[in-house]
Amino acid sequence: MEKVKAKKEFGQNFLKDSSILDKIIQSMPQNNNHIVEIGPGLGDLTKNLVKYKDVTAYEVDTDLIGILKSKFATEIENRRFDLKHIDVLRAWDELKSLHSMKYDLIANLPYYIATNIILRAFEDELCEHIIVMVQKEVAEKFSAKVNDKEYSSLGIITETISKESKILFDVPPTAFDPMPKVTSSILYIKKDLDKKVDKDFNRFLKACFVQPRKKLSKNLSSILDKSEILSLYNELGLNDNLRPHEVSSSLYSQMHTKVKNGRDKK
Repeated sequence: MEKVKAKKEFGQNFLKDSSILDKIIQSMPQNNNHIVEIGPGLGDLTKNLVKYKDVTAYEVDTDLIGILKSKFATEIENRRFDLKHIDVLRAWDELKSLHSMKYDLIANLPYYIATNIILRAFEDELCEHIIVMVQKEVAEKFSAKVNDKEYSSLGIITETISKESKILFDVPPTAFDPMPKVTSSILYIKKDLDKKVDKDFNRFLKACFVQPRKKLSKNLSSILDKSEILSLYNELGLNDNLRPHEVSSSLYSQMHTKVKNGRDKK
């Protein structure tokens, strides 16, 4: 086995536990979608993925590119495996989508950009399923429902553009080399491809959760004046003591529509 030192700046932790790799493969949806992998590392997950489908992988680390090219020389030649040496966020900026046809994102994501990657995958209209390993608390935020302790704007954004979101299972630090300091989770999201990300709604949510333990009306005061908040609460029959985590995603949607309509009338 190649001795490659994981690089801190790329948030590298190589997944070594084969039983975890098997469970990820078993959770793959049965469909004809292409597979995109981000940060294939030493190719431990990749080698399982290419057995089932064609894979496009994005890797930023030059040292790993050489290893992957020799490890998957046959698959690259057969066009089963397309390896792209580029920062994935830059690729999204340039290409708008990580593949030319419908795909599923299956990856062990670098912790430091995991949230950003998932949000970008939400915007990518060709990405249908997201099955990613992330820090447990990040997975909890994306899969949280109303009244959960972890419920935040991320859970609401997920709910508004997906058909399903859940944590499939947790992964202990011992499954990696080097061992991270935190537990990881496999997050599963099935997007609703008929729905689009509304950036104005996302900004509205950010304001609503700016101080998650404070009253929602207090947070809203950063973007609305007192009379606007009052009429919004009256119209929707809301209690002034509401905290941000006690409001359902559909109610946030209604609030945003009313605020937007109010702005448009001005």
